[in-house]
Amino acid sequence: MAIMIRDKIVQNSQKFLRPDEPVVAVMVGQRISGWWGALTYLWIFWNRFEAVVVTTQRIVVLDCGKWTQGTPKSVLRELPRNTRIGPASGLWWKCTTLGEKLYIHRRFHKDVALADAMLTA
Repeated sequence: MAIMIRDKIVQNSQKFLRPDEPVVAVMVGQRISGWWGALTYLWIFWNRFEAVVVTTQRIVVLDCGKWTQGTPKSVLRELPRNTRIGPASGLWWKCTTLGEKLYIHRRFHKDVALADAMLTA
């Protein structure tokens, strides 16, 4: 069975997390809107992927590079766990609450909602 992107990010991001720090939600974003991909192939050279790992203690934004979404290379920034990420909407939602702008695809909107729901629980 194929490894899902969320499982791959959780597995590959363990070296950036504290021991026994449970992951609550995982999402992937990119620095440039996916709509640029429909307009020009040059978008590939400007874009970078970032993985957002939400734990019970903090939010960690990881740099995944230009070519892959599931292999984090370094920590870009950490945010307190009480940071509200969403609400997300649209096909490519522009998130500005995680520091720099980050475009998150619709398939990860349920992860944004889950992370925010954990704040109110």
